[in-house]
Amino acid sequence: MLEQKVEAFLTRKKINLMGASILVGVSGGPDSLALLHFLWKRQERYQLKLFVSHVDHMFRGDESEREARFVQSFCEGRNIPITVHSINVPLYMEETGLSSQVAARECRYSFFQETMRRENLHYLMLGHHGDDQIETVIMRLTRGSSGKARVGIPFSRPFDTGTLLRPFLCVSKQEVEEYCQINRLEPRRDPSNDSNKYSRNRFRHTILPFLKGENPRVHEHFQRFSEEMEETERYMEELANQQLPKVMKLQSEKKIIVDIQILCSMPMPLQRRVIKLILNYLYKHQPASLAAVHIEQIFSLINNPHPSGMIDLPDKLKVARSYGELEFQFQHSVPKDVSYEIELTVGKTLLPTGDFITWEYVDKEIEYTNINQLLLPFPCSGLPLKVRTRREGDKMRVKGMKGTKKIKDIFIDKKLPIPDRNRWPLVTDSNDHIIWIPGIKKSDTSSWIQADQKKYILLKYNKQ
Repeated sequence: MLEQKVEAFLTRKKINLMGASILVGVSGGPDSLALLHFLWKRQERYQLKLFVSHVDHMFRGDESEREARFVQSFCEGRNIPITVHSINVPLYMEETGLSSQVAARECRYSFFQETMRRENLHYLMLGHHGDDQIETVIMRLTRGSSGKARVGIPFSRPFDTGTLLRPFLCVSKQEVEEYCQINRLEPRRDPSNDSNKYSRNRFRHTILPFLKGENPRVHEHFQRFSEEMEETERYMEELANQQLPKVMKLQSEKKIIVDIQILCSMPMPLQRRVIKLILNYLYKHQPASLAAVHIEQIFSLINNPHPSGMIDLPDKLKVARSYGELEFQFQHSVPKDVSYEIELTVGKTLLPTGDFITWEYVDKEIEYTNINQLLLPFPCSGLPLKVRTRREGDKMRVKGMKGTKKIKDIFIDKKLPIPDRNRWPLVTDSNDHIIWIPGIKKSDTSSWIQADQKKYILLKYNKQ
């Protein structure tokens, strides 16, 4: 029964095994041993090139060594090439701080990758079955996963230069055990699978028996759910990738700024996928603690009537809203507030923020209207010029307006993000009168200009 199901499953997935070169990850347990035996029985018919990898994680001392010898003997008795490798996973856990399961997986998959390259193999096949799928989907939903994370275990995915396949996702654990009994395989049992210390085992021992009592074929429905979700997520991700460039106002390795108005013009499912893409890009490897609740927090921030606010996501990723912008940035890369006062000189004046202002002399015939440039007469009574950060009560006489206006109000009118306000440069004359907010406002300096003026100072602001 298992053989017919798996054959049909591979055919439906359009996997042609003829002439395939396959690495099989074999622990010695029922699932991987049954998979290896299934492929070995078809080796001649499909002209398969089989190779086995067994990894000893060094968790269980002599017992692990006995399992390695068992797998090696099983392969040698069937003329299947095998490589056995011991990896000190406990030491790797100490070095990385990873959990036992995550650390073991990383070490194991790294060895699989090395073996596939060395032996020139195209497929990696693993023995995950339908019950594993049920456990994975329920665990992720319980944890609050969203997007592709809810899909469960994929049947196939790219792996290094080849493809990882899981042919047994269509069958249950019971069917695997029956296959082992029929073919007298006598697999080895890992006692840790019986311990409720691990969350997966708790789901396996409590939730699965109930579901199977309701429907013995429940694993088939979970597999179908997983496949349908995968197709939906793939389609939505394609749409989100198309829309992402329209939403982003700035993108770097550590920082992304989003236009809230454009984002909110999209249907809500697409908004969620766009946010997920941004998080995927910034995190590289998403922390396990990142959940659907964090996506909801981001949308709460967007929809809050207050024009500004901030939330913290796992691994010190900060999401800040300032008027129509949403900024994603890791805390360690957020520029600190700096207070400075620097005298401007001819040439380039570098600011602590990484921005700079240049000073050059030009002829009066040239007209400059760019808000990132300021033209002043030379000589003038306002020298020396200085650049500094704002102070409490700062005001300036804005060009085209009567009276003065608070710098704070100018920043608010400009909707300058709150984190930028205490770092933004203000250019002052010798009397500490603010004559220019680079990129934002100019003061009225018309009284400085004389008809016979032959030379001008041109200041240019360059923002990094």
